[in-house]
Amino acid sequence: MMSRLAAMLTELKDTSEMMIDLAYSSLLYDNTEIAEEVISLSNSLDGLSERIQDEMAKSGQSNSEEVYRAIVTVTLMDRIMDIAHAAESIADVVIRGLAEHPVLAMSIREADTTMCLAKVADDSILAGKTFGEVSLSTVSGMFVIAVRRGDDYIFGPGEETKMEAGDILIARGPEEGVSYFKDLADGTEKSLD
Repeated sequence: MMSRLAAMLTELKDTSEMMIDLAYSSLLYDNTEIAEEVISLSNSLDGLSERIQDEMAKSGQSNSEEVYRAIVTVTLMDRIMDIAHAAESIADVVIRGLAEHPVLAMSIREADTTMCLAKVADDSILAGKTFGEVSLSTVSGMFVIAVRRGDDYIFGPGEETKMEAGDILIARGPEEGVSYFKDLADGTEKSLD
């Protein structure tokens, strides 16, 4: 049970870290699509948080020595959820259209990277291929930091991770790489040069 709990806590931590990156990017670039992804991630973390609490309650009931560990784990989980909710609040600013501000515009000019989301189409050259096969970061300049597959996330996909039609690729890279990256994902672009 502890390995399952450890995996859930790791997922909670990894997701909240990505949420902060996405939330700031949505704010800097006034990107509602990325902001909505943050809200979606927050909703999934709420469910994960409930499952962690249930696991800890079961552990505490079956073994009184686990009660202290359960309290520490729940406290840690609460702090991680505070981070996730802060990211959600940042994204909400973008969704409500309040992100236009001169200071943000200045910081955008200074930023050398951006983040974007791209959905892999059925006829995409990426569908059915691994990241190693297509060297996506080399050809597009965009580095995929996570893949959303249905309600699940693959954080830091490796060379052996296969992209499937319907996957949402969450990537970071130079602004000039975004268009080509999205065209590869949606099937508009048919070659990897």
